[in-house]
Amino acid sequence: MTSTVFITGATSGFGEACARRFAEAGWSLVLTGRREERLNALCEELSKQTKVHALVLDVRDRKAMEEAIANLPPQFDKLTGLINNAGLALGVDPAPKCDLDDWDTMVDTNVKGLMYSTRLLLPRLIAQGRGASIVNLGSVAGNYPYPGSHVYGATKAFVKQFSLNLRCDLQGTGVRVTNLEPGLCESEFSLVRFNGDQARYDATYAGAEPIQPQDIADTIFWILNTPAHVNINSLELMPVTQSWAGFAIERPHKA
Repeated sequence: MTSTVFITGATSGFGEACARRFAEAGWSLVLTGRREERLNALCEELSKQTKVHALVLDVRDRKAMEEAIANLPPQFDKLTGLINNAGLALGVDPAPKCDLDDWDTMVDTNVKGLMYSTRLLLPRLIAQGRGASIVNLGSVAGNYPYPGSHVYGATKAFVKQFSLNLRCDLQGTGVRVTNLEPGLCESEFSLVRFNGDQARYDATYAGAEPIQPQDIADTIFWILNTPAHVNINSLELMPVTQSWAGFAIERPHKA
């Protein structure tokens, strides 16, 4: 029987890489994204490999999430995996200079969006039972403070605690929960954070040899395919050049 995975935020970065990795392995996909053109193009491409269903929506929109999940086609009814990937960071200014709208957006996406998808899909995951998995994308920012992280780091600390507590609530169902915490990874995420500033984006990764979205996708694929009696509670994943947080990056010395 073909397994089905639900991936939020699938139009770029980790989400897109996961969609490609699971499609390659023959999993059926339910993919969400805000950018309709990108999402439809990805689904059209991956539909040549497997069954794909696109949900053009914003995970912050509870009503849209409720309606979309309630009306999933029958062939996507049974769910083996949920990858809560949708999330973002906006800006790196210190707290006194931040825009409250940016803070609202991060909380609504990183916290509420993850809550909505999890709660709405739990009945399907519990029905699947043993071996079903939830992977929540946290961040090392939820563990290690650095200037400019404030609300973003706090949302990822929430993801960690939500994941660990959810694991307790799901005891006896067979559903597994993992909090995956990437470090420095080269993706569109940083370009969004820097409001499209390409020079700042390039400087972030210069000489750092960051991990790539494909590394995250491979890790998540491994997590979902571990034996059903194994639960990986939390997992940090960093490039070798990063020792702990955002500014602890080893870079080549300039002559």
